[in-house]
Amino acid sequence: MRLRLLLLAALLFAVACSGPAATKLEDAAARVGLRDCPMWGGTIHRNLANLAAKDLPDTWDTKKGKEKNVKWTARLGTMAYGGPVVAGGKVFVGTNNAKPRDPKVRGDKGVMMCFRESDGQFLWQIVHDKLPNAEENDTPNHGVLSVPVVEGNRLYYVSNRCELVCADTEGDPATGKGKVVWKLDMIKELGVYPCYASNSSPLIVGDLVYALTSNGVVPNKFTLPSPKAPDLVAVNKHTGKLAWSDNSPGGRIMDGQWSSPVAAEVNGRPLVIYAGGDGWLYAFEAKSGKLVWKFDCNPKGTKFKPGDRGDKSFIVATPVVWENKLYVAVGLEPDDCHGAGHLWCVDITKEPTNKDKDISPVNNNFDPKAAVNKDSGLVWHHGGPVVPKPEDGREVVFARTISTVAVHDGLVYAVELMGFLQCLDARTGKKYWEYDLKDSTWSSPFYVDGKVFLGTEGGDMFVFRPGKELKEPGKIGMDQPLKVPPVAVNGVLFVNTGANLYAIASK
Repeated sequence: MRLRLLLLAALLFAVACSGPAATKLEDAAARVGLRDCPMWGGTIHRNLANLAAKDLPDTWDTKKGKEKNVKWTARLGTMAYGGPVVAGGKVFVGTNNAKPRDPKVRGDKGVMMCFRESDGQFLWQIVHDKLPNAEENDTPNHGVLSVPVVEGNRLYYVSNRCELVCADTEGDPATGKGKVVWKLDMIKELGVYPCYASNSSPLIVGDLVYALTSNGVVPNKFTLPSPKAPDLVAVNKHTGKLAWSDNSPGGRIMDGQWSSPVAAEVNGRPLVIYAGGDGWLYAFEAKSGKLVWKFDCNPKGTKFKPGDRGDKSFIVATPVVWENKLYVAVGLEPDDCHGAGHLWCVDITKEPTNKDKDISPVNNNFDPKAAVNKDSGLVWHHGGPVVPKPEDGREVVFARTISTVAVHDGLVYAVELMGFLQCLDARTGKKYWEYDLKDSTWSSPFYVDGKVFLGTEGGDMFVFRPGKELKEPGKIGMDQPLKVPPVAVNGVLFVNTGANLYAIASK
């Protein structure tokens, strides 16, 4: 069976961190119902850049008997893509049940685990049974893929059973069991058909929690059982009741939907933006669900063909907002994610004048200054094939990816699945450098403390120095593929290898 997107969660959403120091923009956003909580990407903008953490090591060793800069180690399952998230002195990670914490709970399960931040002590877990048709809806052994969001004493995540779950962060350490406050069963109540896996990492704006449903096709058949089911849900965070939903992609879903929503304050109102399974971005007023704009992330005339035989893509990555601009790149399932990709920068403040609310570039003209694009939200585009086709060397400007970008100090760090990290100007799209990791990656670049960390499938953690000039990176060998970016909180770098969670610290 193909591993496909089963792990998508980890791909890019598999991380969450405490956010950077609050900015004036974020303070203003808080006044309209937006606030940063520990979540995938660290803030409502989902940018994988932490500006607050300091004094983090750029080298360590996790080998038994040779440990260096390892504060503690916690055993997970065999796959863990849903975190970590650190909040209130606790660490939350989604994983599987391959190494049972409770000897009475055996077999393939989805698990949300909670550890003590100070020493890695296991506190409690919430266990979810697999869905009956696991091969199609709940991939075996992949556990909970969603990165949770924490607000106060509440933890929100999407279970492997396609449930939006609200849990008590305190749990019951005496019994080792967590406490579920409410669940929204999106299959039973909303008719969702999750393709392969449910993995969305929720987002909170005001009284609503938002998540993608992973509604999609029947694997390997590419028929769509539930074209009218929601693709995005907005749910009351206190009661679990549906406030509004959207299914704009409808029957145009290509495969599955494994991205996560992002939020931002624009012209005094909160917007929630998500990447649909049709390859479009959709922006809504957060409270009402009113469509504000939409943007096509594929050139016109492209076609999706299963198995990487077409030139049209959907979006697995989580969109990132920085300075009222949105950054996202297209991709496919990991096994299919080859060929030319497209990295976009979109002006989220654009007010469309057409009835369709479409701010896409016109007639495949990717020049934002072109007259035909005067009403477009296009800021810049990077990608597609190299023209003319070179006799040797790379044939694409930017390849497909499943990874989320990091934006810091006016620079965008974006990596392709095949393992090329690129650094571009965030405002113009000018490319400064490219580095070949000599390995593929499902992970995402993560900026913190003057470093850019990026893990590979071969288990190497690269440590780059940020900037317009490429400097040879450091490299740290780990014991397993690194599908999840690290998380930095309180002077500690949390590194998830799937089987173990390491707390890395200089002291």
